[in-house]
Amino acid sequence: MSGLQTIWPPGTECVARYNFAGTTEQDLPLCKGDVLTIIGVTKDPNWYKAKNSVGQEGTIPANYVQKREGVKSGGKLSLMPWFHGKITRDQAERLLYPPETGLFLVRESTNYPGDYTLCVSCDGKVEHYRIIYLNGKLSIDEEEYFENLMQLVEHYTKDADGLCTRLIKPKLMEGTVAAQDEFSKSGWAISRKELKLIQSIGKGEFGDVMVGDYRGTKVAVKCIKHDATANAFIAEASVMTRLRHNNLVQLLGVVMEETGSLFIVTEYMAKGSLVDYLRSRGRSVIGGDCLLKFSLDVCEAMEYLEDNNFVHRDLAARNVLVSEDNIAKVSDFGLTKEASSTQDTAKLPVKWTSPEALREKKFSTKSDVWSYGILLWEIYSFGRVPYPRIPLKDVVPRVEKGYKMDAPDGCPPAVYEIMKLCWTLDPVARPSFRVLREKMEHIRTSELHL
Repeated sequence: MSGLQTIWPPGTECVARYNFAGTTEQDLPLCKGDVLTIIGVTKDPNWYKAKNSVGQEGTIPANYVQKREGVKSGGKLSLMPWFHGKITRDQAERLLYPPETGLFLVRESTNYPGDYTLCVSCDGKVEHYRIIYLNGKLSIDEEEYFENLMQLVEHYTKDADGLCTRLIKPKLMEGTVAAQDEFSKSGWAISRKELKLIQSIGKGEFGDVMVGDYRGTKVAVKCIKHDATANAFIAEASVMTRLRHNNLVQLLGVVMEETGSLFIVTEYMAKGSLVDYLRSRGRSVIGGDCLLKFSLDVCEAMEYLEDNNFVHRDLAARNVLVSEDNIAKVSDFGLTKEASSTQDTAKLPVKWTSPEALREKKFSTKSDVWSYGILLWEIYSFGRVPYPRIPLKDVVPRVEKGYKMDAPDGCPPAVYEIMKLCWTLDPVARPSFRVLREKMEHIRTSELHL
């Protein structure tokens, strides 16, 4: 990058691309990978004034940093853009035409369901190699075994190892973009060398969750190993690159390793999930002011999502985490979509999901508002499961007839009124998160004056 194409406004986040020791006292030394915030431009437009994550300020050379942006999901992000799914042998050969040695794709095997086929163009013709799926591992020659397709492709990219040629150029599936390139380009790629994994703290839907150390900071790391879940995970990470709020769990970066492992690195939330926090401490430890603050924290996060046209779709106390200093932050953006997209309802939690979302797959900020009402009930009942004593199959029919849960013991009437507003059957009549936040703040100020 020579000179400056555009001048970045104050508040822009950027990442150091190189080390910079500084030449004067005014300079801010950089290590490759440092995240910085631009404060302003200097008299020389090739230099910015910036501050680093620990608050030190100084000047930095503009061409040493890369602007950090939300990952665009214009095309379909894929960790395996060379995977074409169910296509025939003939279709694969047509896709690899005109022949170019080393051009390749992977498809599902037509003759051996459950296996794959690696198709490689070589010396003017296409070779098809069966990838055998054996005891959870993949192999072409039954000598080398791989955890997943990403690992296998990576191996043969480095070395032909018995194939007619090494894999040189992937034939991308139409409409897909390589996720690795997009995350690097947007400044979110983290080097594996800088991440130390310390211990497992739980299992998520996609893989293990671990405590790690990234450049001296304690972090949470989601580790994914399977092809199928990796792409869903990339969708979650790309959403997180576009969101920034004090009550949302912050993404720090993504490691996409050649070994086919994927790590999503986020801030570490020392006190775990809100539901566990409420259950383990209970009424004797947590006062009403604390419950109200958690409720407001979540509401502010949801107002931010509402303003930015995102629908969470899975809001519940289990998906809210609590930091060391007792700040509640919404996490788990696995189902979060821009408001315009549709969603399959296979994995939806019935007790937290609004009737119209369950029945007609109609998701909106207003369906999130319904879930927020359930979350408030969870907070004020110290983590009880909603709709106690009602069999799961009866919940939806009763709710659609107008049933609303009773107030939890000790819940302030004003908070219970808010829950009931959230559970209005007509989504249009439910309040927005902005209105809910104003109501919660009003309750908070009136309690402070008591």
